[in-house]
Amino acid sequence: MGYLVKLPKAAVVGAANGVMFMTFFGAIWSAIGIIGSNKVGAPWLLVLSGIVTLTLLIGAISLFRKARNVKNVTTPKEREKRNKMNRKFGMIFGLEGLAIMIASVLCNVFDRFEVFFPIMAIIVGIHFFPLARLFRENFYYGTGIVLSILGIISLFIPLNTTFGDVSLIARYTFIGFGSALTLWVTSLKIWITMFKQLKR
Repeated sequence: MGYLVKLPKAAVVGAANGVMFMTFFGAIWSAIGIIGSNKVGAPWLLVLSGIVTLTLLIGAISLFRKARNVKNVTTPKEREKRNKMNRKFGMIFGLEGLAIMIASVLCNVFDRFEVFFPIMAIIVGIHFFPLARLFRENFYYGTGIVLSILGIISLFIPLNTTFGDVSLIARYTFIGFGSALTLWVTSLKIWITMFKQLKR
């Protein structure tokens, strides 16, 4: 298992956490899409969402297990750098949560909650830009751009529409599944990239 020492343990654990986070929030967005679809495609959409979520969680767990075999050899300078990154990540994540909370309050105050999920997608997308710079991961820029565009487009999609004899919350269906797919693809990218690096 000597090939596992080429990466710092913190990097492997960070990747595992990234896969876990993307998978979890992707599942939440998928649930929004499923609710919006109003049983269209049931139960297969729920089954598919469960399979994707479980698969990616297995990927996260596999990275956590591989992290056990990585020697945690770091210099004081590297530890300080890692702690600084963690503080910045916490600040970015906190500001994202605060922005979402403010958006929720304002949407309720102005009785426009139907635009909340698109706005939330835009906020989530924007928060990937500082993350891309922090972790030097260019793929995050793509994730942020896609989520932001999905949020903007969904603002112009009718809230409700009909599909056959079924009434859909079209806006929620679009932004829910679109955001879920984006986060799941990002999660898969992190998993595959780290797995390849561990195999070098």
